[in-house]
Amino acid sequence: MNAPRRLTDRPALDRHRERARARAEDPFLHRLARDEAQDRLALVNRTFTKLAVVSPFPELWDGTGARVVPDTEVLDLEPEAHDCVVHAMALHWADDPVGQLIQCRRALQPDGFMVAILPGGRSFQELRAVLAQAETELKGGLSPRVLPMADIRDLGALLQRAGMALPVADSDTFTLTYRDLPHLAADLRASGETNALEARLRGATPRGLFARAAELYGTIGATPDGRLAATLELITLTGWAPGPNQPQPLRPGSATERLADALNTSETRLPD
Repeated sequence: MNAPRRLTDRPALDRHRERARARAEDPFLHRLARDEAQDRLALVNRTFTKLAVVSPFPELWDGTGARVVPDTEVLDLEPEAHDCVVHAMALHWADDPVGQLIQCRRALQPDGFMVAILPGGRSFQELRAVLAQAETELKGGLSPRVLPMADIRDLGALLQRAGMALPVADSDTFTLTYRDLPHLAADLRASGETNALEARLRGATPRGLFARAAELYGTIGATPDGRLAATLELITLTGWAPGPNQPQPLRPGSATERLADALNTSETRLPD
């Protein structure tokens, strides 16, 4: 029986991240995910004292008191050891994202809280489009260059499959601007987010590909001041480990008030 094909070349991904950390550059995307996670935790009316974070950039979480672990296939988290787990900007590279969420849920104490932040399907859609068109023009075909990212509906369903209670998925869209395509690529390198797909092209990049992509980008994503606009969609997944004191849905048919009364409207019965 053939083994399932992997999405991510983990050694390559690890090299990209190690290079980014060694250069001590600003891992912009991971910093933004950290800030979003902290904002989300601040909205929860609870003080978390046993926080765990899954992140490839542990230095970003210095001073938070969190236990930071890498996003390995098997997470270094003890069962029911934490009241909050944050999976920060790494779930999109996982070959088994449901397995990652299940491990986070198992690491939570009853009624513990989980936050996962990752890029959504609209992220860097402009870059994907111009690379695809440029490579098609030069080679007559495509090779995997940008990580495929899921949409919010699919990601929300993962929470339910992982057994999280009260699951919520929402997204925020940011428009980033860059002076040119190399500037955008440098930002991705600083965050360790360059191409680490298992199916990526291993040979030399076709001559002129990035020059043509930059030319195309200027026609579809240029701002009035001549910069390049890039879409970043950050999806936030939240859920709770099942606990005895959580709100529970009522049994179907047990309602004592009519929805029409609450909405101050008339109820229209459907024909039999």
